Amino acid sequence: MKKLIISHLDTPVGNMIFGGQHDSVYFIKIGTLAERQTWIEKWQIKHGFGSFTEEKNAFIQAKEEMMAYFNDDLDTFSFNMSLLGTDFQRQVWDAMLRIPHGDTWTYKDIAVEIEKPKAIRAVGGAINKNPITIAVPCHRVVGSDGSLTGYASGLDKKKYLLHHETKSNNWLHLTS
Repeated sequence: MKKLIISHLDTPVGNMIFGGQHDSVYFIKIGTLAERQTWIEKWQIKHGFGSFTEEKNAFIQAKEEMMAYFNDDLDTFSFNMSLLGTDFQRQVWDAMLRIPHGDTWTYKDIAVEIEKPKAIRAVGGAINKNPITIAVPCHRVVGSDGSLTGYASGLDKKKYLLHHETKSNNWLHLTS
């Protein structure tokens, strides 16, 4: 069985867990290993990985780019990521990569972008499964009325990220 490598990074939104193999990042999640243990175990089973090892110095480029993002020095990520999912999920995730930094799209915008305009609910399901937070910017997807909708790491983190990218306080006062 393939072995998964896990590494950590402290960021302004808390601890981030990077998972993958030396040549590619498969997931980035906000939270501690203890908080994400169940998610990681399910991911390992689904994608045929055995145990994991923690390596402090793994995924250096991805970590450097993430810190550059938080320092306002980067708005497009270039580290090697492998998006493991269904064809439909990868279409949705690829569409999210086209959302400009500091902009937001709706679930309907994504559905139209992938030429499946009636698949709004399915788009939401694929976004919910996004394995690479921030770099695949699901935080930039909002409801049709502009309201903030679910974010796996919490709406407070989504508000922070949108504020960080736009420097607008509009997102800080939204409750949903």
